[in-house]
Amino acid sequence: MIHQAEYVSQSADVAEAVRDFYDRYPYPPPIDHLENYQRRWQEPQRRRADFHLMWPAHCYRENQSILIAGCGTSQAAKHALRHPAAEITAIDCSSTSVNCTARLRKQYGLKNLAVHQLALERAGELKMSFDQIVCTGVLHHLADPDAGLRALRSVLKPDGAMHIMVYAPYGRAGIYMLQEFCRRIGIHASDREIRDLTAALAMLPRNHPLQSLLSQTPDFQNEAALADALLHPHDRAYSVPQLFEFLEKGGLTFGRWVRQAPYSVHCGVMTQIPQSSRLGHLPLAEQYATMELFRGTMVRHSVIGYRNDSEQCRPQAAFGDGDWLRHVPIRIPDTICVQDRVPPGSAAVLLNRTHTYGDLFLPISQTEKALFDAIDGDRSIRDLMEAMPPTASRASTLDEARVFFERLWWHDQIVFDQSARRSVA
Repeated sequence: MIHQAEYVSQSADVAEAVRDFYDRYPYPPPIDHLENYQRRWQEPQRRRADFHLMWPAHCYRENQSILIAGCGTSQAAKHALRHPAAEITAIDCSSTSVNCTARLRKQYGLKNLAVHQLALERAGELKMSFDQIVCTGVLHHLADPDAGLRALRSVLKPDGAMHIMVYAPYGRAGIYMLQEFCRRIGIHASDREIRDLTAALAMLPRNHPLQSLLSQTPDFQNEAALADALLHPHDRAYSVPQLFEFLEKGGLTFGRWVRQAPYSVHCGVMTQIPQSSRLGHLPLAEQYATMELFRGTMVRHSVIGYRNDSEQCRPQAAFGDGDWLRHVPIRIPDTICVQDRVPPGSAAVLLNRTHTYGDLFLPISQTEKALFDAIDGDRSIRDLMEAMPPTASRASTLDEARVFFERLWWHDQIVFDQSARRSVA
């Protein structure tokens, strides 16, 4: 049994090792220019889609308070550019990361950004609360992730939202094999060791589980990313069931996946396998866990969570009653509409460019394409339907529209502004 004093000592050792690692090998690598990112987020509909991804039932607003917990070298500066009317607070344990963020703050005149060197477990020392907390790629490096999540929950406002990303185990099997390889022969994070490890990876067997990541992930060409993946002093991964347990222990409730199509039985190859109907009868959490096992290559989970005492509407779109007609669909800006070489009987195919699985495309008919093209982010589904040419059967048309918009939602092609529904309730 580990006594409390020994546990505290071990936790302090892990925290110091992680801080030292990021001071020497900041990740992501520092960048000097954010103009492209700034231009991308000047599009109002992109910001609205981002807001309603987290708060579908809330009226859109831009003056949020946002905590970037474990900001790294540039994440907080990006959010300050992305949300110029918001107040951004950034914390990180690494002085190198804080200094990089402070430099970008000065370079871009980001008066809405405050930066502190502070471990996220001590977030309460800020004496602030936040509408939104962003913590991606951090909690899994802590000595006590549960304590870290509880600390963040303590500074989240009652109706706030938290964006969390943690590692997933199955897609990282090759990474953990190489981590163990490095531990067994005493490879540590240094410039020379990283160069030698890069040379060794070039001779890795072709069928090694790490090879797919080496070939598909440009980051592995970067020494800092290679060190972060293979030589980090501490990390762990969460399967879907473990992630749900993690959220529950931290006082949070699962809201949705940031990108949900890979986890959905309604999308891609999962609709075609012989077991699809059986999958559809499972509870949602079981469906998600099953999808992770079937897909097998997920390397991370990105989730939106809420306080477990929050009274706000959960972001599961409701299609079981007439209220869905009041939903205002907003296109996900990463979607493209392809009209060349589409499946027989389809007018186009919708693709979300952030998806990494090739089966996650949505064929649509000519009528569905006309309806999709009409989405402007302002009109409700009812308004869009009334603007369509009249058909013989209104009931049939409504049912087809309901199915279509639900498919768009599951495939990450749209989010909904449901604030009109909330105002009526």
